[in-house]
Amino acid sequence: MANNDPIETADRADIMRRDAYIVGILGMGAANGMHFSPYYLPARLLLDPFVQVTFFTSSPIVISYLTSLAVSTLSIMFAGIPAALYERARGMRYSDAASFGIWLAFMVLITVPTIMNIAQSG
Repeated sequence: MANNDPIETADRADIMRRDAYIVGILGMGAANGMHFSPYYLPARLLLDPFVQVTFFTSSPIVISYLTSLAVSTLSIMFAGIPAALYERARGMRYSDAASFGIWLAFMVLITVPTIMNIAQSG
């Protein structure tokens, strides 16, 4: 039997909205980690000296994947700083749609150079 509780329905809608924000944030983070991103080559140059002393040096594809993962992760973390400051200023214990929106907005700002590179090369 279906439960038509309005509070539960509102919670479900809020969760779905948050999921959409998270998918957008992760998608833009993945785009920032790709080889056509302007952040990729500088990160690769910075990571090379550190990777040279590990066992990853035997495979260039592994170095490429590590660079991509590092750029993606760092761009997501960097874009999350304004959202975290917003939550802290409001005294929130949990993230809401507004904080995810702030996170997504800053992720869009970070991803603009990547989008411009895609547009110029295509």
